[in-house]
Amino acid sequence: MKRKTRQTNSTAIVLACLVTAGFNSLLIAPINAEQPVTGHSEVAPHLESVTEGEKLFALHVQPLFAERCLACHGADPDEIEGGLDLRSRDRLLAGGDAFESDVLIEGEGEHSMLFVTVTRQESGYEMPPKEADRLTEEQQWWIRDWINAGAPWPNEERVKQIQQAYAQGEQVLVSRALSDDWQNRRYESEKLWAYRPIESVEVPPEKHPIDWFIDQQLERVGLAVAPAASAQTLVRRLSYGLTGLPPTPDQVERFTNNFANDPQATIAEFSRHWMSTPQYGEHFGWRWLDVARYADTAGFANDYARPNAWRYRDYVVRAFNDDKPYNDFVREQIAGDEIDPDNVENLIATGFVRMGPWEQTGMSVFKETRGQWLDDVTDTVGQAFLAHSMLCCKCHDHKFDPIPTRDYYRMMAVFSTTQFAERDASFLDRENCGGFERSDAWIEAKVAAYEKEKKALEDKVERLKKQESGEAKVGDNGLDPGDEASLARISKNIVRHRIELDRVRPLALSVYTGATILRKNVQGRLDMPANPWGKGEIENDVIHTGGDVYAVGDAVEPGALSAAESVGQMSAIEFPIGKGKRRLALADWIVDPSNPLTSRVIVNRVWSWHFGKGIAANPNNFGGTGGLPTHRELLDYLAAWFMDNGWSIKKLNELIVTSDAFARSSRHPDPDSLAEKDPLGELYATFLPRRLTAEELRDSMLFVSGELNDEVGGIPCRPDLNLEVAFQPRQIMGGTASVYEPDPTPRDRNRRTLYAERIRGMRDPFMEAFNQPGPDKSCEMRETSIVAPQALTLINSQEVLDRAVAFADRIVREEYPDDEAAITRAFELAFSRTPTPEELTACVDHWRRAVSQEKKSTHEAKIYRDKIERTVMAEKTGKPYTFVEEMPAYTTYQPDLTLDQVDARTRGLAHVLLVLLNTNEFCYVD
Repeated sequence: MKRKTRQTNSTAIVLACLVTAGFNSLLIAPINAEQPVTGHSEVAPHLESVTEGEKLFALHVQPLFAERCLACHGADPDEIEGGLDLRSRDRLLAGGDAFESDVLIEGEGEHSMLFVTVTRQESGYEMPPKEADRLTEEQQWWIRDWINAGAPWPNEERVKQIQQAYAQGEQVLVSRALSDDWQNRRYESEKLWAYRPIESVEVPPEKHPIDWFIDQQLERVGLAVAPAASAQTLVRRLSYGLTGLPPTPDQVERFTNNFANDPQATIAEFSRHWMSTPQYGEHFGWRWLDVARYADTAGFANDYARPNAWRYRDYVVRAFNDDKPYNDFVREQIAGDEIDPDNVENLIATGFVRMGPWEQTGMSVFKETRGQWLDDVTDTVGQAFLAHSMLCCKCHDHKFDPIPTRDYYRMMAVFSTTQFAERDASFLDRENCGGFERSDAWIEAKVAAYEKEKKALEDKVERLKKQESGEAKVGDNGLDPGDEASLARISKNIVRHRIELDRVRPLALSVYTGATILRKNVQGRLDMPANPWGKGEIENDVIHTGGDVYAVGDAVEPGALSAAESVGQMSAIEFPIGKGKRRLALADWIVDPSNPLTSRVIVNRVWSWHFGKGIAANPNNFGGTGGLPTHRELLDYLAAWFMDNGWSIKKLNELIVTSDAFARSSRHPDPDSLAEKDPLGELYATFLPRRLTAEELRDSMLFVSGELNDEVGGIPCRPDLNLEVAFQPRQIMGGTASVYEPDPTPRDRNRRTLYAERIRGMRDPFMEAFNQPGPDKSCEMRETSIVAPQALTLINSQEVLDRAVAFADRIVREEYPDDEAAITRAFELAFSRTPTPEELTACVDHWRRAVSQEKKSTHEAKIYRDKIERTVMAEKTGKPYTFVEEMPAYTTYQPDLTLDQVDARTRGLAHVLLVLLNTNEFCYVD
């Protein structure tokens, strides 16, 4: 067995010291004192090349002496403690009462008494004397490394020049931090697996690599594998796995026929076909959008629309359909604007950085809301691309992972020059611009109705309102309790809807690099300034002690996870400070082939999408609290293979679905042996069945009923929503949000759920019942609960009944020769198989009985109103008040096919098909 390790290149400056119980120290390579660090020549021509030693002194050592040492060793020349004077290099070299020439030995930091005292190695000579004041390990290393660099002591003018050049934020490249403020803590060696270099074992060429690794583990425990699944099971598994939709009966027939002759070739052929369809990108797109916490609104008190977020959603779909190399996909989402600001696709891609919930109102403090966004983006980047939750080390060094607090704030510093903007971005030829006129028409009708109501109320208030005195109260002046509250409510909703008009404008929800401008109240579009650095300030990159944005601790420079370099032997990448392209540096660091995390994270994520669980159990957490990989060598092999194959998700998918492990039956011939030898189901002796996600369930119902609009991309659609939820008053700051109105036509409503507008403050109860995650945090894996409301939703909801009626209408309109043929067709659509004789008889009998009952029943058409009366509480008086809201969408609303529109035979069949849609076989992939 040969093992290949992805080694770092010779420029790596940090090595790891691993011990059997973990590691508790880092070995640092010596600094090259001759290596210059230069400033931006156009801005600081007066500043000559700066050595690393000079930089250490000006930026760290001298400020440290001033803060922690000079009070006793130089502030008062007449009282120098111990005779050691730190006001100049000559005085320092003169030594003190206890030691003289060895106080500072040039080039020998660890042997110099200055370093020995601050590291408290000799009893009686600890400096500073108080334990509470002891220097951090990083501060100690500053002194050691400065001495190793020759202990240069530039004059005051040069020190100021160096400090000014770095403090002004010019485009100065700084070396990676050579050390980090580690606490004295040991880490369990096995839990550091994700940081270690990727090791790829060579697989015999005649073996499928996935099966070679999995079968070895099964052999070690003596567990036989389940037989291969049937062709009908596999075609359904493949179709759902690659498109999120069931196969058509024609596809099932062709797959089954071909499979009998050449199983492997058939699987490969059909998998490539499905990955060439638009539905592939839609399916994998929403899986990534779970990770990216996608929503069409901002959340919080006002839940303002993000009218152009849909363009980021469509960018993700295009990326998967185009098989965009994953390393490019990462770079564009984090730093597309810094890569090429003239590339529209790049600007749209950076919507990832904006996707978390955020709001700035007149009642919130910008420094705090800015901090909330920085926390969100730092943590999400950590989870999505590196499988590490960063918030755990916001206030203190991580307790279980080798991530010091300094790393958190170094990564946050990457984003401290990132600013929000809705940037001009012309529509691409590939983007779906349909429905723009209909969208504007509805919004303008909504605003016009509010404007009319507002004018009437303003006239009334002006006519009746009197000056309130100690005796006069609201209501004494002729106003109703809700009149003034309605003015606030109406005004807020006019603002909210006008924001939505940008949905059809050529804008991208994006960012730019520049100075931070204080924002007191953000209600919609933010324009990018002509000079991004001309107004505002460059934020100070510091550790916020205890996570408090007002608590200023040590300064930091942009960077990433130091353990990837120290433990993983990753190549060092320099991060710019000031006006440099910090996000691009981070993106390049993430996708560097020597990074031990990135490729492992994405192949594990894709594996979990196919098998319902990752090789490492927690796709967003490769740290000490995440599950250890069940097949470490397989994960490493796939990570290396993935990079060697152009970071291609499609190629990775094909490798996975053509494995025997993917094709196994979910039923084991010896369940007792399976339970004994693999109680946690981790060895892949069988395929683990999974329930359809909420989106797949709704989409599948629309697919089999023939109602699914397969149009790709475009502005969000608004499906029908449970009316109790749609019409329930939803509180926003200053009033009540507008009622939810669906799109008027079935074609617009019945698109894939991916395209449904995701409103943070109003969740679809059908989606919630089937475990659709909230969009506020990155979701690593869909949970699958089994609770009573799911069964009640499937059997009783209007959504499922509508699908059953449309499904029955489809079957009847296709005009099969007899009832048996019609039921057979329904089974082929719903289950990808024909019914058994018993099933066929039961369904036909039930259909005929239901028809008899339906002939005696009448169904009235539902009447849809375009106005609704709503009652809410007035904020000022605490009393309820009623108002009428216009709903322009319902003036032209066309309902889905209803029971009153079909005959008794169709209604009877709908009874049968409702049962099919409620079965486990429909709701699960086996």
